[in-house]
Amino acid sequence: MSLMDILAMAPWVVGAGLALGAGGIVASVHNTRLKIKHGYPLEGMWGQSLKPGIGNEAVERIRLLSQENAALRAELGSLKDRLGNVERIVTDGGYHLTSQIEALRETGRDNKGELQ
Repeated sequence: MSLMDILAMAPWVVGAGLALGAGGIVASVHNTRLKIKHGYPLEGMWGQSLKPGIGNEAVERIRLLSQENAALRAELGSLKDRLGNVERIVTDGGYHLTSQIEALRETGRDNKGELQ
């Protein structure tokens, strides 16, 4: 390849470089436009937030989620208390005594036909 052949291809190389650069810029602008359209927060080159994504809708959503979270925590506490009561009843000695008495009554009915 001679110098004249390389110089003849120079406009194509420069044009291809400019086309790639312009394509990258258009892709970046389009990506940013889609982020804005769909509500994603924008970030700068070093990850800093350029547009905080908190508006009235976000504040209202946070408030509703906080209320739901508090209600679910209260319900969970209630369920823990109820489970504790059930465990206490089942492991209580009186429960075992009652089940043993019922078992003896059943064996008495089986042996004699009826309870005396």
